[in-house]
Amino acid sequence: MKTISWDEFEQVELRVGTITRVEPFPEARTPAYKVWVDFGPDIGERKSSAQITQLYAPEELTGRQIVAVVNFAPKQIGPMRSECLITGFYRDDGVVLAVPDKPVPNGLKLG
Repeated sequence: MKTISWDEFEQVELRVGTITRVEPFPEARTPAYKVWVDFGPDIGERKSSAQITQLYAPEELTGRQIVAVVNFAPKQIGPMRSECLITGFYRDDGVVLAVPDKPVPNGLKLG
């Protein structure tokens, strides 16, 4: 594990957002969804590819709050540009989303 400084940590924009739409992503090499997330008025809506198909169905994701990195450069994933990185924890049976345990305003920064 690499040790980082507080200044380095503060550069990562971990923000909360609400999932507004989820669609299958059949073009992805690994099973994934296309996910749209609302990060509030300052950041707006961003889309991402999320490999969370093993533990989550699309209909249970819409309306849920998640934590994502919003200041990575966009990444081309097949035919879509991913604009944020939805965070989660890898288990043997799939990825578990990192989420706030109580509702918070969209766009709030983790800190």
